[in-house]
Amino acid sequence: MTLRSPETVPDEDVRAAALQYVRKVSGYRAPSEANRATFERAVDDIARSTRALLDGLVSGRPAKVSR
Repeated sequence: MTLRSPETVPDEDVRAAALQYVRKVSGYRAPSEANRATFERAVDDIARSTRALLDGLVSGRPAKVSR
């Protein structure tokens, strides 16, 4: 799924993408209690970085107008 869009991407979608990434890299669908804090911190960090990336991209496409 591509998150880049001329419209603002909801935070829920950004977090879901970050969670998917961390699951893929870590190999955990649900981390053990011993790894939970590190797992969640990684999701938060990646979601924050993703939001900064999306907010900083400049698109040549005009925003869609709802009619």
